[in-house]
Amino acid sequence: MITFRNATAKDLSEIVRMLADDALGRERERYENPLPESYIKAFESIDGDENNELIVACLGEEIVGVQQITFTPYITHQGGWRATIEGVRTASSERGKGIGSKLIQYAIDRAKKRGCHIIQLTTDKKREEALRFYERLGFKATHEGMKMKL
Repeated sequence: MITFRNATAKDLSEIVRMLADDALGRERERYENPLPESYIKAFESIDGDENNELIVACLGEEIVGVQQITFTPYITHQGGWRATIEGVRTASSERGKGIGSKLIQYAIDRAKKRGCHIIQLTTDKKREEALRFYERLGFKATHEGMKMKL
């Protein structure tokens, strides 16, 4: 049975390992022992912010998935709140077993509980399987996203 909980500092190494465990992640993450200080500082910021949740999916004691949910107030939509999902990963040994779907459903439930009117996410266009996965779950590509690396 999959359970969900807020990540702790002790989970950070396993989270970074999962983030680095795919073609795109290997290019941008640094899974090292000890972890770079930047990950620790980011975790502390997320953990200390009531509008950010770093969630791990567990199978028993083993972490098998992760996602970050950020809740943001907006002036648009009459001052409504949005939830943004980022950094969704499932352990490579557990992919295809429904854990990703359960992670996303957890995020949707959290967004509803927080009174959000919309939930959004982005995924790299190179992640064709991820695009199909999110579409199967009901997400629609209604906007064209743009980013600028700084």
